[in-house]
Amino acid sequence: MISFDDRHGPSDAAPASAYPDLAVPDWYRDAKLGIFVHWGLYSVPAWADVLDRSDVTAETAYARHQYAEWYANTVRIEGSPTRARHERLYGVGHVYEDFAEDWRPAPDAVAGIVDLARRAGAAYLVPTAKHHDGFCLWDSATTSFTAARRGPGRDLVAEFARETREAGMRLGLYYSGALDWHVTDFPPMTSHEDLFTLRRNDPAFAAFAAAQLRELIDRFAPDILWNDIDWPDAGKHPGPDSLAQLFTEHLAAVPDGLVDDRWGVPAHGVLTREYQDIDAVQDEVFEATRGLGLSFGYNADESAEHALDGPALIRLLVDVVSKNGNLLINVGPRADGSVPALQTRALEQLGEWLAVHGAAIHGTRPWFHEAVRVPPAGVRFTLGHAADGTAVLNILLLDPAAGEVVLDPEASAAVRDLVGDADDGGSIADEDLVSLRPEPADGSVSVVTLPVS
Repeated sequence: MISFDDRHGPSDAAPASAYPDLAVPDWYRDAKLGIFVHWGLYSVPAWADVLDRSDVTAETAYARHQYAEWYANTVRIEGSPTRARHERLYGVGHVYEDFAEDWRPAPDAVAGIVDLARRAGAAYLVPTAKHHDGFCLWDSATTSFTAARRGPGRDLVAEFARETREAGMRLGLYYSGALDWHVTDFPPMTSHEDLFTLRRNDPAFAAFAAAQLRELIDRFAPDILWNDIDWPDAGKHPGPDSLAQLFTEHLAAVPDGLVDDRWGVPAHGVLTREYQDIDAVQDEVFEATRGLGLSFGYNADESAEHALDGPALIRLLVDVVSKNGNLLINVGPRADGSVPALQTRALEQLGEWLAVHGAAIHGTRPWFHEAVRVPPAGVRFTLGHAADGTAVLNILLLDPAAGEVVLDPEASAAVRDLVGDADDGGSIADEDLVSLRPEPADGSVSVVTLPVS
């Protein structure tokens, strides 16, 4: 997968010193869990080719793209399964933009999505304000291709902003900076290389993107600007519509605001890692993101075999947090805004687990001891505080059903050095090697909490 923090733009672009301080704020480090929402025109056809991916190759990966939100690109690829299905169901004359009249969200759709995020234990929500298809979910003055002026007839971003903040969560907004297939004449993308070649970098498009991002900042003051797949190169030079200026305006509106790393400039906020497994505790804060299934947008053909269930989602959150990350887990609602039961159940189970064990996740920090940088199999660690303010080590056992876990000598010594002779009520054996006894197995992660000496 692509790591966007490695992209620094053209050689004559503004240097890192031109950008404001993009340090990750403490509220974000404490939050740990966010909910991504991919919901748009692509939710109407709601399809990507996932039934049998055993023969997908690098050459066919884009024609058989697993992301349903890429439908507008995949449907244009000659010979793709998406194109064949589209013509069969909708007809040869039906183009992707026609879905703008077919999309009819339910009146209470946004409130329902936000409530699910709240029940899952999320601290922030990041809906897609504009994906690569160019369809704006807010009432933009830059284009009529918007939810306010087409099928939905509503400013959905305004609804998300209101509902999210009323629920006590922070608001992030996803924006596709360099890709807008509605205002470009490039052929469809068929490879990773095309992501950075079949895109507009001209001053007119950079000004268009800047105007849209400025609308989002001015109208909604999002706590997070979550850009995707770079920024037009013409907007990376100094000037009134430059990316450095936009970041400055964002932080003026939201002093503890955050940006991600997907801008293609020599400055970044939080690192993003998409569908990647991180093997060790990271020095720099990162955000792991993925769908509950194989796609971000809703794919009606996905089933339980493609998706994380509740225990798997809990283990993923624990793993990410223990390694200095936040988890931005995605929901893909149907076109009407309802969230499929497969996704709902997993998120509700996560929320139930956090209601009991949230102190081992929210507000914690990773344990940077070299003996556990690559954590022992089945064990993760976080450092936090008890209700009385006492510093604690949280030891999280990923598979309680496996029974007792014995740490190796180095990890055992590190634990004993940190907690001393702490009385844990019997979950840790009094031997040279630390032996951890999980709570009764319930299919989820078990937690042993020890005061730090």
